[in-house]
Amino acid sequence: MLSRRNATVAVAVTVGVVWVVAITLLIAHQPDPGAPSPAALRDGLRTALADRDADALADLLNYPGSGASDFADDYVAVLGDEDVRAVSVQLLPDEHAPTKAIIGGVTHGSRFTYSLAVTSEDGRWTVAFTPPIP
Repeated sequence: MLSRRNATVAVAVTVGVVWVVAITLLIAHQPDPGAPSPAALRDGLRTALADRDADALADLLNYPGSGASDFADDYVAVLGDEDVRAVSVQLLPDEHAPTKAIIGGVTHGSRFTYSLAVTSEDGRWTVAFTPPIP
């Protein structure tokens, strides 16, 4: 028969093991960042920027380390501060095999555009907030 102390230790160890297994399974089933196709990347990026959805933007970023979420939060805050509207996204040079995304929109009555690098790895398409290499 187990003593009360041994039973408490056994329960604590069991809870710890279950917790580690649960976290491992959650991480293992977490989808890789990016979109499954260039068209999904274009549409997801346009929607994330237009709706100022930081979580959706973070999921599309090729961002080193674990800072994609913080970067996306800051980025969409700037979009709101600058009153960005009419967001558009165009993939170049080819919609099916892009190397850059051209982001456009209107802020304070003026049009703007900028380029982002498009990357693909293991069938997942992402954007990087670095200048695209020609």
